Amino acid sequence: MSKKEKLPSTAAVRALKAAKVSFTPRPFAYEPKGGTAVSSRELGVDERQVIKTLIMEADDGAPLAILMHGDCQVSTKALARHMGVKGVAPCDPLVAERHTGYQVGGTSPFGMRRAMPIFAEASIRDLPRLFINGGGRGFLVEIAPAALEEVLGVEWVEVAIPRPAR
Repeated sequence: MSKKEKLPSTAAVRALKAAKVSFTPRPFAYEPKGGTAVSSRELGVDERQVIKTLIMEADDGAPLAILMHGDCQVSTKALARHMGVKGVAPCDPLVAERHTGYQVGGTSPFGMRRAMPIFAEASIRDLPRLFINGGGRGFLVEIAPAALEEVLGVEWVEVAIPRPAR
């Protein structure tokens, strides 16, 4: 980001600043439905380092967030088993937006409107740096994985499964 470009004032950026987390803004050309494949290509980083924030619901309707590598999917069965519930499913996009205050495609785990449990794939801790949504479409922030635990208090889980070939 050049000095003339203004840092977006998203709830995520405000939350990161308030928590005194060191981060690097990483804007990119957003493509609808492009997902982590586009952001990794645009930023020139491995898709595994791009962490997606997925909003889901437990069988009782309670929302939760799961942070996952861009090149993986979430085993909802394994997540439900870990949580001790019958099932976990993705939230309807409009419901997810109401819970988080973010548009789908721009959901950050930082500065969400509603507090909810946040789970994170355990192997994310092994990354040297990660790229996660900064609260807007086409805007990621580069941070150290430790910030997830320090700021969000994530619960580490092992629920990753390979994403089918596209």
